[in-house]
Amino acid sequence: MVVAVIGLLFTVSVPFFLSAYQAAAARADVQQVMSLFNQARELAIKQNNSVCVSIPNNQQMQFLQGSCAGGAWVGAGTDATGAINLPAGFTIGPVSSTVTFTYLGAATAATTYTMTNSTTGGTTTISIALSGRVRSP
Repeated sequence: MVVAVIGLLFTVSVPFFLSAYQAAAARADVQQVMSLFNQARELAIKQNNSVCVSIPNNQQMQFLQGSCAGGAWVGAGTDATGAINLPAGFTIGPVSSTVTFTYLGAATAATTYTMTNSTTGGTTTISIALSGRVRSP
């Protein structure tokens, strides 16, 4: 009897656990991308120059120095071309869109990106305000 009750509880709880685990992993990936946008903002302030965040494809981003036509920043987390790989299992869009942070940390235009989970199809938005604040609901 006890084994049957434990088996029943296990059977019922596994789907909830898996769902909670997937949601936590997805949230962690969104937080990682948000931290990359904040890193670009901090880089603009540190260098006292504009930094343009470019999304060349739906799985990478680059920090372009000075303007969106500037050279790619190469540093921690980038490859030799300055590309930063985004979390596996997610895509970000719109592709080819940019946001530029000024030397004061403000964004030149309010921008919204959508991250899509390739496994579940779930989406999350990342909004960048004119003040430069990066947030996700």
